[in-house]
Amino acid sequence: MFATYLIGLREGLEATLVVSILVAFLVKSQRRDRLPQVWAGVGLAVALSVLFGWLIEYTSTSLLARSEDRELFEAITSVAAVVFVTWMIFWMRRAARSIAGELRGKLTEALAVGSLAVAGMAFLAVIREGLETALIFYSAAQGAAGDSGPLLALIGGIATAVVIGGLLYASALRINLSKFFTWTGALLILVAAGILKYGVHDFQEASVLPGLNDLAFDITTVLDPSTWYAALLAGMFNVTPAPTVLETIAWVGYAVPVLLLFLRPTRRKSAPVAAAGGPASEAAPTTGASDTANTPTPTTATGTERGADPGADAATTPQRA
Repeated sequence: MFATYLIGLREGLEATLVVSILVAFLVKSQRRDRLPQVWAGVGLAVALSVLFGWLIEYTSTSLLARSEDRELFEAITSVAAVVFVTWMIFWMRRAARSIAGELRGKLTEALAVGSLAVAGMAFLAVIREGLETALIFYSAAQGAAGDSGPLLALIGGIATAVVIGGLLYASALRINLSKFFTWTGALLILVAAGILKYGVHDFQEASVLPGLNDLAFDITTVLDPSTWYAALLAGMFNVTPAPTVLETIAWVGYAVPVLLLFLRPTRRKSAPVAAAGGPASEAAPTTGASDTANTPTPTTATGTERGADPGADAATTPQRA
């Protein structure tokens, strides 16, 4: 259940941060009249994400009659979930430092277009996280039919993310988001490795891949499946005491290289040298990006706090871009 809690927390926090940035920008720009459009877009995205999750479950349990078809469907969704997890982790690692500025710039453009554009902006910002959450949750919770624990854990993770996002918005809490996404990203890579291993097992049960009875090893005498720690390892990372050869190759072949790529130090690009006679601020418009990444809260737009025009920050970014 911790794996599904982590999924809800990670995906929920990403969506919550996006929404908090949009809301804070509107509030500080004195555009509270556009808040209903933002919440309408968020609500529609949440509703469609729930519908998507239900559709996946309904397809697996009701539309597919043969067990082989169900296994194949679960295998395909598992692989798709691994692709989404991998893409999401590396995207957030790359975009964390600039996401607040990019969102504010896009929202400025949407405000100039109209209400539907604002709602669409909020919808698109949240729907990706929602669809990913539904797909990853379904893949991670396979084998827990009739058990409400994974669903409750997912809801708990999302609720925790909403609370953290609310505290960040109110400036009552500051956390190092770079470290948070690094740790949770590493854990989600291990979760994704377990999902891929589960998908390979489903492919074997659907007779698409061979070797269902070819075990890589059997350590049931050491790792008793009935113990709590064995259940914890199986539930979080799908580490089982008697995996097949292909399952083991898939788990190790994904987890090791992806973890190494994810945890390797990133080289920061040096700011361009200002041209002779030109202001340094124009030569290096990305100054302060790290602060945005660590605390992407409403305090990043400080125009009103300094007594400036509330929309000054909103105008600055697109003009310099």
